[in-house]
Amino acid sequence: MAEHRQILEQLSSDNTELVREAAFAAGDMGLKDAVPLLAGHLQSANLGVQEAAEQAIRKIGGTAAVRAVIPLLRSDDAPARNISMDILREIGADDFDSLTRLLHDEDPDMRIFASDILGSCARVEAVRPLCEALLRDPEVNVRYQAAVSLGNLAFSEAAECLNSALHDEEWVQFSVIEALTKIRAESSVNALVRALDYSSDLVASMIVDALGEMGNIKAVSLLLKRLESSPAPLRNKIVKAVVQLLGGKLLKLLSDKEHERFREYLLVAIQDEEEDIQDAAVVGLGFMGGEQATKAVMDVAARLDADRDHERLVRAVECLAAVGPNHALENELHSDDEYRVRIAVEAIAGMQDASSVIPVLKEIFWDKPRDVQRALMTVLASVCGAEDSAFFLEILEKHNDGNVLKSALAFVGDKGDVAAVGGTLFALLEHPYDDVKEAALDACIALGGDDMMRRFRILFESEDALNRMMATYALGRLGVDDNIDLLEGALEDAVPDIRKVALEAVADVCSDISSRLDMVLPRLHDENSEVRLALVELLGKCRCADVTAPLLQALGDQDDWVRMRAAEALGGLRTAEALPALVNMLHDESPLVVIKAIEGLGNTGGKTAFRALMSMMDSDSIEIQEAAEQAIGRIQEQGEDA
Repeated sequence: MAEHRQILEQLSSDNTELVREAAFAAGDMGLKDAVPLLAGHLQSANLGVQEAAEQAIRKIGGTAAVRAVIPLLRSDDAPARNISMDILREIGADDFDSLTRLLHDEDPDMRIFASDILGSCARVEAVRPLCEALLRDPEVNVRYQAAVSLGNLAFSEAAECLNSALHDEEWVQFSVIEALTKIRAESSVNALVRALDYSSDLVASMIVDALGEMGNIKAVSLLLKRLESSPAPLRNKIVKAVVQLLGGKLLKLLSDKEHERFREYLLVAIQDEEEDIQDAAVVGLGFMGGEQATKAVMDVAARLDADRDHERLVRAVECLAAVGPNHALENELHSDDEYRVRIAVEAIAGMQDASSVIPVLKEIFWDKPRDVQRALMTVLASVCGAEDSAFFLEILEKHNDGNVLKSALAFVGDKGDVAAVGGTLFALLEHPYDDVKEAALDACIALGGDDMMRRFRILFESEDALNRMMATYALGRLGVDDNIDLLEGALEDAVPDIRKVALEAVADVCSDISSRLDMVLPRLHDENSEVRLALVELLGKCRCADVTAPLLQALGDQDDWVRMRAAEALGGLRTAEALPALVNMLHDESPLVVIKAIEGLGNTGGKTAFRALMSMMDSDSIEIQEAAEQAIGRIQEQGEDA
């Protein structure tokens, strides 16, 4: 074909631009006749030509491409040789026989290259020739690369020859062990353990790591038998591998003798210099338990930096929590080292049952610095019971730290005795810190009871606006019906925020809204827009016909946000009664109000809404056009649903 001839001619040109164009065209057309020329351009000094030729050969592929590129592996030009390697890793399987023949080449470099390339072919047929190279090639680097490639392929068929290669020299053993780790064949477990007898310390260490990563529980009994006879560094590696293989739950299932023996090995391993061994020992001791475990794990945790070693510290704390309370942990609580105390307290916070250390926590509380007291109070508030109310009452009466007080208030509100602590809690409503006031208010409401109700009814008469607002809020939470007289009065309070709080108390329950409309509707004319907005938002939550009329009335409000929320609420009701008003709002001066009206029409649907929305498609505002388009889409969806 003329086009093909033209491409071949251009590939032979001295013009680099023509060559690049022809190379890309040859690749797109899959032009096999161009392969020899393209292969030649892989050695071009022009990077653009070289890149185009490489891309084309990858696209064309096939036997011819493989055979054209293979000779470049012998090139003295390193870039060309490397490009050829990359290409063959992708397309080499197209001519598998040519690659396997290279494994018998006289040049060891070619055999190394072939071993490397076969590791990327993803074909099980590559296992046999690679195994032959691994077991028989005289060049150690060929054997090393063959093992690497067998690991990359990760076919279980390679396990047998890899097991045999464990007898090779150390350099090859490294790659063999890595390959076996990837393949994870059960037959390799015994082979790896046997190899410990004749391997160097470094290789033995790699073998143990591999057994741990392979996850075959069969290795556990074999490794446990070797603990006693192994040198200390290897023994610690074995401990790590066993923890990896068994995990916490299965560690507990060891026989009593094995359990105690392995605990001793863990206590030694936790002092190892390698962090991963330390971490494994920490995890193991967390499940083994005991005072020695607590002390050893705490020693590790106390050396960790809270920021740099955050994950390790979290793991250590979790393990201390798993061990549970004991005398060693109590000793840590009495320590003068603030960091150790805080770690112990954090561990207690994670325990399932920390009741036995409650007396110690209360005993040390007053002697500790502020930050530790805060941590202690957080834990005490979560683990103490009603019988400890006196301690928390003392905190509320004597302490002045806001964080400590808030934790104590949370406890008292949840578990305290209203008769015993009501007065103390109520007094904290006068605390100078707002967050403490809020916590005290929540605690008072949580306690509840007639006495607390009486106190808030009295507070409601205060001349201080903040006191009246807290009382209004509390009375609404303690019982709207019981305090309806006062809440109705709060709706007329001179302070807008109090009127808002009263509205939220009275109108927050939709099921009661019908009976309370007469009480709250005057707020539609409130002088404060925030109050009017609060009422509209409350009405908008209720999906009942009774709120339609007041929401329609709110569409005439002078405040944009009130009108917007009313339109939004009416759209949610989807009532035809609102359509005329929503259509009229399309002429509002505020673009935001218009968009909310459009959304309301889209939610309501129907012919009237559709026609009104179509008229907005000619708006000068892109935002309004888009809103109308989306609203029409919703109407269309409603029609399809119907």
